[in-house]
Amino acid sequence: MLGWDITDYGLGDFDKVGFSLITIRNGNRAMQDKYPKVYAEKLLYMKEGQYSPNHFHWYKTEDIINRGGGNVLIRVYNSLPDESIDKVSDVTVHCDGRTYTVPAGTQIRLTPGESIHIPQYLYHDFNVEPGSGPVLLGEVSQCNDDNTDNRFNPRSAASPPSKKTSRPTAFSAKRGIFTDFERAAGICIAKREVHFVEVNFIST
Repeated sequence: MLGWDITDYGLGDFDKVGFSLITIRNGNRAMQDKYPKVYAEKLLYMKEGQYSPNHFHWYKTEDIINRGGGNVLIRVYNSLPDESIDKVSDVTVHCDGRTYTVPAGTQIRLTPGESIHIPQYLYHDFNVEPGSGPVLLGEVSQCNDDNTDNRFNPRSAASPPSKKTSRPTAFSAKRGIFTDFERAAGICIAKREVHFVEVNFIST
């Protein structure tokens, strides 16, 4: 899926739980003959006070990059074999060539230009550090399907009952396709409030 997306995770409180994104490129594992890319790229926009709920991915690994603005706080937990949250064991973190260990539930602070690698089955949530301003994030990952590859914990109104019976609810608030990315001047996060982000798209 390509295009823009605005989500409140089905909870109806966008200013507290939600964010905006543009999927710039993506493959499709179910239609690999037609969409052979094995990678995806996104831009995500969060304002202060917003939160992205705790989740992991069964298939996707990803890098989250702070592209500019304020600071983002990413909380990390390991998962257990039954997919519950491991609130005891230390977590190995990979940030910009550094590998280190932190206690379960630690929030990793990414300032502009910094990134973190998120492997499969690593629980993570994120929010903007208070007082630092809105954040533009980049995501580089394996090809991505938000309808089938998000395991929320605790389960929200937007999370499917299981991986096998997932439905397109996690990112279903609004969706549109940009036919010309070069005309995109920024990301609209709500009808009453528009923040413009300088984004330069390069045609190849």
